[in-house]
Amino acid sequence: MSGHTLAATQVFALEVKHSRFIARAAPVTTPDDAQALLREVSVRDATHNCWAWRIGGDYRSSDDGEPAGTAGRPILAAIDGQGLDRVAVVVTRWYGGIKLGAGGLVRAYGGAAAECLRLAQRLPIIETTAMGMHVPFDDLGALHAALAAFGAVKHEESFDAEGARLVVGLPADALDALKARLVDATRDRVRFEDNG
Repeated sequence: MSGHTLAATQVFALEVKHSRFIARAAPVTTPDDAQALLREVSVRDATHNCWAWRIGGDYRSSDDGEPAGTAGRPILAAIDGQGLDRVAVVVTRWYGGIKLGAGGLVRAYGGAAAECLRLAQRLPIIETTAMGMHVPFDDLGALHAALAAFGAVKHEESFDAEGARLVVGLPADALDALKARLVDATRDRVRFEDNG
């Protein structure tokens, strides 16, 4: 799954009929990250800390005491509406004394989240994969040149009597091309291993 996430945390403030809303959006990679953000930015003396997050097909949201469907779902809709993934948004509200009604709450929470996300710098999500391989010592120069050319990152490297065993991470869409380059560069002496 491709798409975009956020490059950094973004904050946006909004006032609607004397109620103050502060939206905080941040990149997350796991549900635990999202819960950690919620704990970090929730304000104890605020009236509500409503939130939503999406990580691939996994998502959650909370109205935190607001009428059902008026806060968490609009925040999630703002994330989805902008095609974002691996993102969490917390919108904190301080009640200003004037009831906004269900429609007003949906507009305020969804609007604060959407504007916060719109202002945030985005990063493309690049799916990566891992690949294990073994190469003779004579081919290490060619191997490292190929890894650099394909943006591969070494995760592990160990040596034995015949050569080196490596586990590398790289963009998933470059895997086949890197394998072909390594077969050519080593005159088919590279051996690929399953389970990276």
